[in-house]
Amino acid sequence: MIIRAGYDIAYHCQQETPMVLMLSVHPSRQADLLGGHRIVLSNGIAARDYLDTFGNICTRLVAPPGLMEVRNEFLIRDSGLPDEAALDARQLAVDELPDDTLLYLMGSRYCDTQKLSDLAWSLFGNVEGGWRRVQAICDYVHDHLEFGYHHARCDRTASEGHAERRGVCRDFAHLAVALCRCVNIPARYCTGYLGDIGVPPDPAPMDFSAWFEAYLDGRWFTFDARHNYPRIGRIVIARGRDAADVAISTGFGFTQLARFSVITEEVKEEPEKLEMAAA
Repeated sequence: MIIRAGYDIAYHCQQETPMVLMLSVHPSRQADLLGGHRIVLSNGIAARDYLDTFGNICTRLVAPPGLMEVRNEFLIRDSGLPDEAALDARQLAVDELPDDTLLYLMGSRYCDTQKLSDLAWSLFGNVEGGWRRVQAICDYVHDHLEFGYHHARCDRTASEGHAERRGVCRDFAHLAVALCRCVNIPARYCTGYLGDIGVPPDPAPMDFSAWFEAYLDGRWFTFDARHNYPRIGRIVIARGRDAADVAISTGFGFTQLARFSVITEEVKEEPEKLEMAAA
């Protein structure tokens, strides 16, 4: 299938402000892009890209005082298949894990594992390790937290989300990631596009989405504690330890969000015509 995605975002800056944006499609999906994928900044603002330590594409710029607009719209090819399920994927012992996965066993800014370790082992210690253990964690988080955009709070940790029993998609992901790490399953936070493809339309305005990946049987698998069933059409932007590593914007000075709009939708036109138009 072909998916159209993009955003129209604006920030108001009181003074000249250095910023880092994380809004480009992840390098692992660049080959799926049809045509251009370019971040358009208002007033000809200069910018340059670099790769961070997690392999995400970041964009550096200096925003002038006033309103700065950021836009992008692109087409991307997707398999149209739901998230993969591998019920027999096993959990590797810690001494079997690759060196670069050990980081994702440790606590981080929003995944405060030290406060959740006893809970995690009491709930999931007797569950068969591997896929079934991660799924049990997703089931628990999905049932324990109440989703609502009015519950959003930018500084809520995993343990606070568990105590408050509410949150948005990032809180579901943080709690699931933290619980996985507590029982020695590497888990990393993901952010990207997830449209209402193959599911009833959500009347709420479209937003970026958060989910997570767990390392089982020698590879990373996608899990989503908020929705808790396989979804179609994920487009990853960035991966990291938690939301602090993958913020869509970081301003080194005061910035105020003035406008925010995201689109993610399946395109019904014939793929050949779309590819010609995008070329």
